[in-house]
Amino acid sequence: MNFSELFKLSGLLGKFSPDGKRLASCVQYRLVIRDVNTLQILQLYTCLDQIQYIEWSSDSLFILCAMYKRGIVQVWSLEQPDWHCKIDEGSAGLVASCWSPDGRHILNTTEFHLRITVWSLCTKSVSYIKYPKACQQGIAFTKDGRYMALAERRDCKDFISLFVCSDWQLLRHFDTETQDLFGIEWAPNGCVLAVWDTCLEYKILLYSLDGRLLSTYRAYEWSLGIKSIAWSPSSQFLAIGSYDEKVRILNHVTWKKITEFEHPATITNPKTIVYKEVEKSPSVDAERLSFPPRALASSLFSTQSKYDISQVPVSLQYVKPIADRANPKIGIGMLAFSTDNCFLATRNDNIPNAVWIWDIQKLKLFVVLEQLCAIQSFQWDPRQPRLAICTGNSKVYLWSPAGCVSVQVPMEGDFQILSLCWHSSGDSVALLSKDNFCVCYLEREEVK
Repeated sequence: MNFSELFKLSGLLGKFSPDGKRLASCVQYRLVIRDVNTLQILQLYTCLDQIQYIEWSSDSLFILCAMYKRGIVQVWSLEQPDWHCKIDEGSAGLVASCWSPDGRHILNTTEFHLRITVWSLCTKSVSYIKYPKACQQGIAFTKDGRYMALAERRDCKDFISLFVCSDWQLLRHFDTETQDLFGIEWAPNGCVLAVWDTCLEYKILLYSLDGRLLSTYRAYEWSLGIKSIAWSPSSQFLAIGSYDEKVRILNHVTWKKITEFEHPATITNPKTIVYKEVEKSPSVDAERLSFPPRALASSLFSTQSKYDISQVPVSLQYVKPIADRANPKIGIGMLAFSTDNCFLATRNDNIPNAVWIWDIQKLKLFVVLEQLCAIQSFQWDPRQPRLAICTGNSKVYLWSPAGCVSVQVPMEGDFQILSLCWHSSGDSVALLSKDNFCVCYLEREEVK
């Protein structure tokens, strides 16, 4: 395992291009494009103000930089560095900006969600979509890029409009049985749209592409409801994380619950492996290692922190939520399926130091990792079942079915990793802190 030097960064804005050839990062009002292999600067662009959001086009030929305070989006071309485009929303303001799947249209959401403006880079034409709903996740594209679903609010009712992305024609328009729609997300196969309600009402609705309501699922009433959802890559499972500290798994045949995963503060099942991070220098005993010796040997810095296997029962660090505050730190705030559909990783926000890894084939808890600090972010390797975790310190943690390892990033000074993103090959991962980033290069493991 090797690490690059540190590079400056602001706003945690660092992203690999979809084709995996370039890495974009922002430093205040500058956009820096690097070659992924050498990390040499290929392009340096200067924007009109501090960049607050960046996004690559799907073909990696363009990158947009949004400056929400100024109501401006600037687009840069990687093929023609002299070409550039500026979109000014003027007095309408700007709260969100994103690419359409074809990488040639930009969708800007104006302040107060008055409208969405669709700008074409090819024809320079502009079209408008009225009544977008002000919610957490109101726009969703199918994975193949053919359709867009948009959450709308008009006459105090929630609606969904389905558009064909090639010409922005309206395909379907229907109302939803929600009190106050909170988010929408397509299944990866593009056949089913999940629509979920405000956290005050536990309700998730599943619609087909032609607007038919396929199923409604409610786990309970009169209590805080859904906090997070995740589709499995195969579209066979929908995981719903809720404020009652449980994850419920729905199947794609009947849309009924097949199981629920609880997140208690005490692990009692002797078949569950609990890795506990401890801060000390381990004596390397090859027979007792819970991960391959090669992985340990490849990092000279892992001595500062290691994992011990705890004997059950294990009591995890539990934080009592403050009940009379908005957005209480309770319930399942993060969940993600591994690329091969075999595992689900979750975090229960009132047990902030633990990552729970569930075996989806056996529908049971497989591993719990208890860290010394609160989990900031985790992300699955896009090529194999390997999870990268960061906890706001200068270490990166990797788990795979073979075991787990803690690796100290060999940097001078304070490098607190708050976010991370994998390269599409799974061979490297960008580690992002408030002011810097570096790239961690991994040895390719043979997938059995």
